[in-house]
Amino acid sequence: MLYDDQNIFARIIRNEIPAIKVYEDDQVLAFMDIMPQAEGHTLVIPKTPAITLLDLPPDAAAYTIQIVQKIAKAMEKALEVKGIVLMQLSGASAGQTVPHVHFHLVPTSLHNLGKHAAQMGDQEKIKALAEKIKAAL
Repeated sequence: MLYDDQNIFARIIRNEIPAIKVYEDDQVLAFMDIMPQAEGHTLVIPKTPAITLLDLPPDAAAYTIQIVQKIAKAMEKALEVKGIVLMQLSGASAGQTVPHVHFHLVPTSLHNLGKHAAQMGDQEKIKALAEKIKAAL
């Protein structure tokens, strides 16, 4: 499968579609999931065009996971949570809905995890949570 540079995450990286950003550098972008599985659900994506984790070059994967850890620490502090579900779904059969590799950071328990991409969240509440996470970075 060839990488589709018109997928929603590629368009967010190019600022063609707005996102509630938490962190950005030249290699990685972290932003709030607008259909959260729990309050504070954040996505971390490499800017490298890759469909699944298996397509991502090792150096980009290593750097991305460092940022995943950085965002997770900020989430724990800002949202006063003690646990975060980290998910990475590789391939449609695993449940991946956007063909760009991404990591879900969901501040909840696996037992309380909401349904994936089920309903739109309260955008103002999501923006407020993003500000808290950014402040903790």
